[in-house]
Amino acid sequence: MKILGAVLPLFVFIWELQSNHGNCERPDVVNVGAVFAFDSVIGRAAKTAMELAVSDINRDPSILNGTNFILIMEDSECSVFKGTIGALQLIEKQVMAIIGPQSSAIAHMISFISNGLQVPLISYAATDPTLSSLQFPFFLRTTQSDQYQMEAVADIVCFYEWKEVIAIYLDDDYGRNGIAVLNDALAQKMSKISYKLPLPINYDITDIMYVLNQSKPLGPRVFVVHINPDSQLRFFKAVKKMNMTGSNHVWLMTDWFSTTLDSFSQKNRSYLSTLEGVVSLRPYIPQTTRKRAFLARWRKLQQNELVHSGLSAYGLYAYDTVWLVARSIDNLLQQGGNISFSLSNLLNGTTNEKLQLGELREFDGGDLLLNILSHTNFTGLTGKIHFSEDRNLIGSGYEVINIAQQEIHTVGYWSNFSGLSILPPKALQNKQIVNRLNQNLKIVTWPGGKSETPRGWVIANDERPLRIGFPRRASFTEFVTLNSSHNAEGYCIDLFYEARKLVPYDVPFIFEPFGTGLANPDYDALVNMVATDVFDAAVGDIAIVTNRTRTVDFTQPYVSTGLVIVAPVDNSESSAWVFLKPFTWEMWGVTALSFLIIAVVIWILEHRVNDDFRGPPKRQITTMFLFSFSTLFKTNQENTVSTLGRMVMVAWLFLLLVITSSYTASLTSILTVQQLSSPITGIDSLIASNSLIGYQVGSFAYSYLKDILNIAPSRLKSLRSPEEFEMVLRRGSGNGGVMAVVDELPYIELFLQNRTDFGIIGRPFTKSGWGFAFKKDSPLATDMSTAILKLAESGKLQEIHEKWFCQLGCSTDRRKDSEPNQLHLSSFWALYLLSGAATLFALLIFLLRSIRQYIRYKRKHTDLSSPSNTRCSQAIYSFFDFIDEKEEAIKRIFAQHDSSQAQTNGS
Repeated sequence: MKILGAVLPLFVFIWELQSNHGNCERPDVVNVGAVFAFDSVIGRAAKTAMELAVSDINRDPSILNGTNFILIMEDSECSVFKGTIGALQLIEKQVMAIIGPQSSAIAHMISFISNGLQVPLISYAATDPTLSSLQFPFFLRTTQSDQYQMEAVADIVCFYEWKEVIAIYLDDDYGRNGIAVLNDALAQKMSKISYKLPLPINYDITDIMYVLNQSKPLGPRVFVVHINPDSQLRFFKAVKKMNMTGSNHVWLMTDWFSTTLDSFSQKNRSYLSTLEGVVSLRPYIPQTTRKRAFLARWRKLQQNELVHSGLSAYGLYAYDTVWLVARSIDNLLQQGGNISFSLSNLLNGTTNEKLQLGELREFDGGDLLLNILSHTNFTGLTGKIHFSEDRNLIGSGYEVINIAQQEIHTVGYWSNFSGLSILPPKALQNKQIVNRLNQNLKIVTWPGGKSETPRGWVIANDERPLRIGFPRRASFTEFVTLNSSHNAEGYCIDLFYEARKLVPYDVPFIFEPFGTGLANPDYDALVNMVATDVFDAAVGDIAIVTNRTRTVDFTQPYVSTGLVIVAPVDNSESSAWVFLKPFTWEMWGVTALSFLIIAVVIWILEHRVNDDFRGPPKRQITTMFLFSFSTLFKTNQENTVSTLGRMVMVAWLFLLLVITSSYTASLTSILTVQQLSSPITGIDSLIASNSLIGYQVGSFAYSYLKDILNIAPSRLKSLRSPEEFEMVLRRGSGNGGVMAVVDELPYIELFLQNRTDFGIIGRPFTKSGWGFAFKKDSPLATDMSTAILKLAESGKLQEIHEKWFCQLGCSTDRRKDSEPNQLHLSSFWALYLLSGAATLFALLIFLLRSIRQYIRYKRKHTDLSSPSNTRCSQAIYSFFDFIDEKEEAIKRIFAQHDSSQAQTNGS
């Protein structure tokens, strides 16, 4: 027994070594499955590419070391059901992995089977971003996820500053999930998918035309198309039939389009004529020696008619996928991995004679092979093959291609680290700093052959003009109404026409009245009709208030407004300083200065000839200023003697006549201006008064007073016209009328324009404006806002306002800080100028005469033969002394000197 106890462990150890040695022997063959649609755009290229890969693997002695690699293919025929059956048939044949499918919908279904039986599923064409390793841990993707592709599309939309797109997509997992990711990517860039138009899975050209016809009435003209590759290009045949190839359309295609183009023969390119201006993405695959050699090999097969399809990026991905699986299996065998299959616990109790589920076995080495696959790193035809943590291929990005002049042009590249660039991602990877803000693409040719970037949306066309609603007002029709010729007219309509001229594109439109014209319409209902697509826009005196901005977009306000209180006024109040109000302070200052100047000038002109202006300095100063100020009352005791003085006085008295007359008229007007008689001093006292309050029908004043200020509806009285305003205000609250009327400032200003018995109490207690209403996110709202700002800057806005409201004087002029009847210097500057010119002329003549007399005087009393040492200051003092003398005395001196000189000459 002791000997047996010692020998038994040794026997077991030797048996285990032999067993392990037997398991490490490489099998003669390894089976790998492939499920895809043989007769499809991707499948035709992928089938040949995978066959070539299998041939190359089996001829390469450095891989699998003599083990034959067998690829068993099953045709899914683009059917989820047949694809699933094909996958089950492959697993029955104990394949170590399944390659494919290219359909995301089939990949979803087969992934559940792969998870249960631990058979890795490696797809080279299923791009649905929801195929996640979290849900499907045995799924790997050897192509780029649509997550990246949709980010690239969003960057293109953002680059051209388009805000809205229409998505046309296949109504399956691939289409819906791709568009959902695009929607998220656009939202991050402040854009959006405005409309989603799905196509049936097995669509025909009739279905496409139906979807395109649905898009015609819609505003956006940027289309993102995300469908399966189509060798017949039925989509663009329908686009051409629907006449949607004009310059106002933008067609952005995902990589289905480039895959379809790459599958065509390079010799015949006539089909490109119908694709002018299309922009598409194509998976970027760097040019390498291996890739060029494989392309040459493919072309040779085409020449020998062994291949009837062009080589697309997905064909290259399929080739690399087969090599990935072969390398991983080789690595598995080198690590001593177990290639065996066993019954799955998940299938216990499911054996059925018809279904034969018992034949389905779990791959024991699935976990290890999956780990090897996800960590494989090699360089294939498509570049470096390695995976992210979620088992998606870390791709190289995309090319941006453009069809122009029947040629395929590369206009740029996109990668998730650089965004859009004219340089390939491989070149940018070598740069240490990549600025994602500097997005750039080459010049793109758009549909219609133009290089100018399309606007990306159409508001209206001749077939469907813009429907613009306007309020058919019954009162205050100067703002907007329907005239007797059944045309819209008014201040708001003229403003709209002028703003439309500044919009840089044509906007066909028709006006549609809203309301009966018997009473003002409900403006909230008008705005709601824009929100509910009854109207495309609304033009009129529409107040921009909070509840309306939730449903529509408004333009820049073209009128500043707010709610004000209007009430009766009288002249019961006055001011002790009312006599100062006729003139502005500027006018008072200039007038006082004029009196001082006239005093000085008249003294200068009269001092030499008029005894009234001579005498001691104190007396002269008193006389000078008393004379000047007494001219105001025409009671001067002194008379002007000199001709120049009288000339100055004529101009001055004429100026005084006009000023005093104007002052008297202005003071009379001010003294009769009626002051507020209402006990209401503002909105707070109006609320507390419990009196009736009037409001205009259709105005937002009712909802503001009721909902915001919590005034009982029983206190609010609706009014239909300015005449009714006047009637109820005159009656007063106790006589069937109202204490005050609350309405928007422009209406009240128009109401007060020819009514002096009423006035505005206080200041506006709300701040708002009027604008034009458009549908939410309408680009026309932005462009019209810009046009309104230009009108304001150019003064055209004021011109339109004056045309309609300033025939009797602008109401805004009466709301200036100065008193309504104050006189301004600007009204009299011409008179002041004439009087000043006359005064200056007289003073200049006087000085010239005085200088002439002084020179004559000096000649007669100075010995010219003797040198003169007179200083300049002495000469000035001497001159002033001279002109201080009476002119009569100077003339006597001249006369005496002339007579003595005559006597001397006679002797």
